[in-house]
Amino acid sequence: MAISEPHALRPAEDERGTTTAAWHASSSEDVLARLASDPRGLSAAEAVRRLAEHGPNRLTRQRGPSAWAVLARQVASPLIYALLIAAVVAFALGDLADGAVVLGVVVLNALIGFVQEYRAGRAIQALTLLVSEPATVRRDGRWTRVDAAVLVPGDVVSVEASARVVADLRILRADGLRVDESTLTGESVPVDKSPAPVGPAAELAERRSMLHGGSLVAAGSAVAAVVETGDRTELGRISGLLGGIEKIRTPLTLGIARLGSVVTRVVAVVAVVLLGVALLRGFPLADAALAAITLAVAAIPEGLPAIVTIALAVGVQRMARRRAVVRELPAVETLGSTSVICTDKTGTLTRNEMVLRRAWTPRGDEAEFEGVGYEAAGRVVVGGRPPTPAGRVRGPLRELLVGAALANEARLDDAGERRAVLGDPTDGALLVAAERGGVDLAELFRGHPPRAVLPFDSERRYMASSPEPGTGCTRRVTYVKGAPEVLLARVDPTDAESAGAVLDAYAADGLRVLAVCRRDDDGSSGAALDAAVLDGGRLELLGLVALIDPLRPRVVDAVRACRGAGIDVKMITGDHAATAAAIGRELGITGRQPPMTGAEIAELSADDLRARARATGVFARVAPEHKLKLVRALQAGGAVTAMTGDGVNDAPALRQADIGVAMGRAGTAAAKEAADIVLGDDDFATIRAAVEEGRRVYDNLVKALAFALPTNVGEALIVLVAVLAFPVVGGTPVLPIEPVQILWINLVATVSLALPIAFEAQEPDSMRRPPRDPQERLLSRFVVVRTLYVGVLMTAVAISLFLAVAALTGTAAHAAPIAQAQTLAVTSVAFFQIFYLLMCRTLTAPVRSIGWTSNRYVFAGIAVLLVLQAAVVHLPVLQAVFRTADLTVGQWALAATAGAVVVPVVAVEKWWRRRRTAVAA
Repeated sequence: MAISEPHALRPAEDERGTTTAAWHASSSEDVLARLASDPRGLSAAEAVRRLAEHGPNRLTRQRGPSAWAVLARQVASPLIYALLIAAVVAFALGDLADGAVVLGVVVLNALIGFVQEYRAGRAIQALTLLVSEPATVRRDGRWTRVDAAVLVPGDVVSVEASARVVADLRILRADGLRVDESTLTGESVPVDKSPAPVGPAAELAERRSMLHGGSLVAAGSAVAAVVETGDRTELGRISGLLGGIEKIRTPLTLGIARLGSVVTRVVAVVAVVLLGVALLRGFPLADAALAAITLAVAAIPEGLPAIVTIALAVGVQRMARRRAVVRELPAVETLGSTSVICTDKTGTLTRNEMVLRRAWTPRGDEAEFEGVGYEAAGRVVVGGRPPTPAGRVRGPLRELLVGAALANEARLDDAGERRAVLGDPTDGALLVAAERGGVDLAELFRGHPPRAVLPFDSERRYMASSPEPGTGCTRRVTYVKGAPEVLLARVDPTDAESAGAVLDAYAADGLRVLAVCRRDDDGSSGAALDAAVLDGGRLELLGLVALIDPLRPRVVDAVRACRGAGIDVKMITGDHAATAAAIGRELGITGRQPPMTGAEIAELSADDLRARARATGVFARVAPEHKLKLVRALQAGGAVTAMTGDGVNDAPALRQADIGVAMGRAGTAAAKEAADIVLGDDDFATIRAAVEEGRRVYDNLVKALAFALPTNVGEALIVLVAVLAFPVVGGTPVLPIEPVQILWINLVATVSLALPIAFEAQEPDSMRRPPRDPQERLLSRFVVVRTLYVGVLMTAVAISLFLAVAALTGTAAHAAPIAQAQTLAVTSVAFFQIFYLLMCRTLTAPVRSIGWTSNRYVFAGIAVLLVLQAAVVHLPVLQAVFRTADLTVGQWALAATAGAVVVPVVAVEKWWRRRRTAVAA
């Protein structure tokens, strides 16, 4: 065999590295010539040489960040930096208890983030699973089985039904070949393949002469030449797209980062000023520094990361009960912030099962088949009359259903948990339709076993079957099923004309239409059928059958609910434009612009696409890079974008989107690994439920922050007032609350009470309001105002009780009264938090509007805090740690009474805001 130079083994490339001489547009002979190969394949020696030149047929595993890099990212936050500095200074001053507690907070939060993030980046690794199969290859003129990894350009391979395609192949010879490319193209049904070249500009889904790695052979067989391997395959190209995508930070993480940055800057400035004031008032340097650290510890919400994590984790558990598995905690809230959902059609909006929708006969009979899926009972509506029970379809319609069942190569499998079709989905749909129409399939096939079958071929575009005559019948009949444009040319012209009008109407509705015909045989044709079956005389048209991948039962209501919540739903599919447009109309997904194709997306500039994308509802014949470009255009326009999908072709867009949603049942491993959420039931209606849960999580998170932050403001003010106004006794500054007591409040009391808020019920208007702006501040103005005045009120309560007990003089103070006064102040803050928690269960409405007992976890949290607070006050071991002293029953009652002052104050504020809102309306 003559071996050409290496450069001749591939088409020319342009500056972007893409091929300019497409394999699919060249003839088989030209392809083999360019590959320096022939139908007998390569020699073993030449295969070894090319393997060394091109490398193994596997996708490059791109290394993700190291474990240390992931861990380092967890502390890259202004809030964490401030805590680390506070811990270091505390250790330097010998305050080991305070420093250890602060450092423990940092370590705990870092570990939580590390465990979550270290699972990221595995989508590319999942792609490699699709090519790790053996292959049948011709080497030295003999067929042999080899590992797919050793295939090289120029190899000649054989593929058969049920086989996974392991490289990009150019078809040399095909026999009834049909291939499921849905994971790559989104095409809802297997596509016909043949060796005939197609146009150079053909989209991936139109390249009928190619087999691409990762696709599945549904029927037939072929011999093909390997043209691309490893990273140069379509699968490898998608892997490259995926590897170049950096995951977008969620609106929640951005909001918390902004909040942490603001808090840190403010605290740093106030702490430095406080240090200077303390020195001017005569504080020793160590005590002045400790006061500044105390203020920082008080003002920084150490419990904030824990509160956020708990709120998100509760949402994750709820969504799991609704069949949505969340892989990353922040994804819960992000879905609630989503303003655009880009959804795949096949398997998400539709069932990914072909079913018969309509049937027509030349006599004018027409039937509508209702019910979806292979398992649904369904019913048949004939000629607008009431639904026909099974077994009542008669006359020409029954003959059409029988003909479609006999001109068929599929079988229904009832052995498993779910009914399945063995063979082509279209053939399976016709069997189900015949069954629904009252045809006993078992009896039909027993009475008419197949005598001869001519399989479907993409060049002929029809198949034929000659069953044995039934009992007592000597007439032989051949049934033919296939493309209407082929078969209608062989039937009565009058029937053909009538069928043509019906065909146009069905096609406009996005239905896939087949013609079913019959021909009486004279008995001389023998047992064989060949391509000349149409030459045996005019065919009798039994009718037309129109099929579709039906919508899921709840999807229309789910899309309507999302649109009512201000979410724009867009359908992105690799299917034909006509089919996509029809499904879009049925769902109410239309947009202000007509449907766009992938070719149009590729031609538009980024600015033009940004404008068109928001106005268009349906996108068809879309390739992976088009989906990626579309998602980026929507994000550039300010949209928080969710992307759903199940195929390898969806993985890059799933990764790029603010929130990626993969299908759990039909989804590929690559799609699941690239996504943030995996749906257990592959149903768009579950997305709607997840959006609802996401909004609930955000609402409860804001309530938790509105509850927790006033505590930090109040504690910081307590320290500030003490440094500015309290005396320095014996060289020691007097503080109403010790630093370790502040940490107790922040990390135990606040978190134990904030946790129950995560279980609050959904706000009634959550799905009637528009998505929140991702640039919107995490805390609204009214929450900030409430935080400030509640913090001031807490300060007044704690300092008042401290002064009521402490024996303060200008020169002396007894340790025991000081400890008891500090304990009373801390206990009053705990009671203040308990009563304020009850007011935070709803931000603006009275608590009675949601029911005092609607959330039992609130009272469990209160009980836990009271037990813990009693232990801190009275157990000697905890008294030593937290520097507390015993309180009398009267002092406990005084603390509870003082803490309850927050209830009427917040109630009046809520009433005033509701009244002002009503007046404005």
